[in-house]
Amino acid sequence: MQPVIQFVDVRKNYYLGKVAIEVLKGISLRIFPNEYVALMGPSGSGKSTLMNIIGCLDTPTEGEYLLAGQSVGGMAEDSLADVRNQEIGFVFQQFHLLPRLTALENVALPLVYAGVSKKERTERAKAALALVHLSDRSHHKPNELSGGQNQRVAIARALINNPSIILADEPTGNLDSKTSGEIMDIFDQIHAAGNTVVLVTHEEDIAAHAKRMIRLKDGMIENDAPIIAAGR
Repeated sequence: MQPVIQFVDVRKNYYLGKVAIEVLKGISLRIFPNEYVALMGPSGSGKSTLMNIIGCLDTPTEGEYLLAGQSVGGMAEDSLADVRNQEIGFVFQQFHLLPRLTALENVALPLVYAGVSKKERTERAKAALALVHLSDRSHHKPNELSGGQNQRVAIARALINNPSIILADEPTGNLDSKTSGEIMDIFDQIHAAGNTVVLVTHEEDIAAHAKRMIRLKDGMIENDAPIIAAGR
């Protein structure tokens, strides 16, 4: 089976003037279709940088990133934009919803950029909201919803283009434990439906929902192993 995500000795430097700061120091890994992976590590370990490169929001300084067998480094910007909009769904800690739009309009937004008709946008957005159990809040704006409801809107938006990969960066970071559990149940359902899920978290109980854990330390992979949990 071909990996959907493959890193070959990926390095990432940032520069302060002429001083290079090494963030990723030679990452090689393979993630296969329908895997559920948690990226963990202390602050500054490089996990968010790694996630940004997976999501084509950033590029390696050295090394190669292959997405579904295709070298991302060789893609034109238009092709990268298509990948970000169609192949990858993003969920962030801060939700990134537009305050003046309703839940339905926020969810439908990626379809506007894809040139989908208004009727189809509405139908698909309603279906996505139903998946996250928010049909009754479709006409509410973000300030009329709880944190957990806003995150569910963000998840529905991430699912709207039926992407094969869902990337979630600290998706429960702003939520209480009960709401966090509800959000993680939705990610479990997304994985069960066949999606590849990659989750950045610093919380062990959140990471335990995944099937594989990659621990980063000082820009390198410290450990990469299946998660074996009682009762799972």
